[in-house]
Amino acid sequence: MYSTMHTHHASTFRHIPVTSKPVSPERVAQVLADEWKLFTKNTKASEAESKRAFDSLPLGVTSSFQHWDPYPISIASAEGAWMTDVDGRKLLDLSMGFGAMLAGHLNPIVVEEIQSSLRTGMLFVTPSPISTDAAERICKRFGIDQVRFTNSGTESTMYAVRVARSVTGKMGLLKVEGGYHGSYDPFVVSSKPSLDVIGDPENPTPAIDGNLVPGDIYVVPFNNLSALERMFETNSSKIACFIVEPVLENLAIVLPDAGYLEGVRALCDKYDVILIFDEVKTGLTAGAHGASARLGVKPDLITLAKSIGGGLPLAAFGGKKKYMDYVTSGKMAHFGTFNGNPLAMAGVRAIDRICTDEAMEAAEAFNFQALTRISAIIDEYELPAHTVGFGVKGCVTWSTTPVRNYRDYKATDFGIAEAHWLFSLNRGIITPPGLDEQWLISLAHGQAEIDLLVEDFREFAVALRG
Repeated sequence: MYSTMHTHHASTFRHIPVTSKPVSPERVAQVLADEWKLFTKNTKASEAESKRAFDSLPLGVTSSFQHWDPYPISIASAEGAWMTDVDGRKLLDLSMGFGAMLAGHLNPIVVEEIQSSLRTGMLFVTPSPISTDAAERICKRFGIDQVRFTNSGTESTMYAVRVARSVTGKMGLLKVEGGYHGSYDPFVVSSKPSLDVIGDPENPTPAIDGNLVPGDIYVVPFNNLSALERMFETNSSKIACFIVEPVLENLAIVLPDAGYLEGVRALCDKYDVILIFDEVKTGLTAGAHGASARLGVKPDLITLAKSIGGGLPLAAFGGKKKYMDYVTSGKMAHFGTFNGNPLAMAGVRAIDRICTDEAMEAAEAFNFQALTRISAIIDEYELPAHTVGFGVKGCVTWSTTPVRNYRDYKATDFGIAEAHWLFSLNRGIITPPGLDEQWLISLAHGQAEIDLLVEDFREFAVALRG
């Protein structure tokens, strides 16, 4: 049996207001209507660019999440913590490529390392001391035995699962309800399911779209060790691995309860299930050595992307040698023309120079300053919201109770979340739309940018209260 008392992990941030008052739906609707009018008034060039892009690109974008109605902002350039859109507006970037731009746009050290690589070669498709050096840096930083490079987070999570299947001889995959691990068929199962098709919160029904062939897939709620043990008691003979983000970062930020990850580790050991931490989004944004080191729980395999490449397309999977030996033996074949290419390896060298312990601690201090000041505004205006943070990421979640799993996330106020995002965008601050993502304080952000974030939230609080 497991405790039903829920406190968040000590290395994470959460502030719940003591008192709050609701915001009327009518007020939210009015704010949204006003802000959409302002958006369309000020973004005529983005509108025209979207219409042009529709001719050659489905939805007018290169990845479907980039689209929103009536059209998305189109960016012309970026430097440091700022982007400029095609309408000429300068925007404070608090998305930072979902973590890929942790070092900042056009960081001089990243540019220097790329230029160095351009002088020695862009693609060899052979072994090279350049890729070996990068692998050694990744292994040392994240405390793993061996690593293989890929080109996207989806590739990395896919190959990590294949390693687990090769090691165990089992084909089943277990994931968290609401968890996202890329676009490989089994990972899309129950990533954002409708509540009317997923059944009992304690024993979720996998939601499988008609165009998926996910194989043997199982789903459990996050932060629920009892449900996890019941799953293993019944199905561990078929489950090769449990893949999970140590902190869920595709449902805003969902923190692990104190003791949850330790319990997951113990249950995976007990039932002979390989534990994979998906750190594609946490990675260096959790701290200089990743979420695993920060939270004190070591997985069997880890997947990485985004923050490790300095903005270049780079990802990786790795872990304990006894598991990576299945790659060595060829029992799990791993191929890729662009794997470990010199340009991507330049990103690893740059990040190793940039993302020192001291630099990451300074960025995190800025983030926690923002979280603390925004929490005070929530208290002052008695808003129905709370703040959550981990490493250099933070968010405002529009709920007065902690979000511990996907069902909690679905109960939050998406209307206010949309209004908050749009209000900020119209005033020069760009974050990912709605509740799904969070802000990121990069190494290019400073006190002036933190002040803008906080004051923008105060203005939004005033607007909500009318």
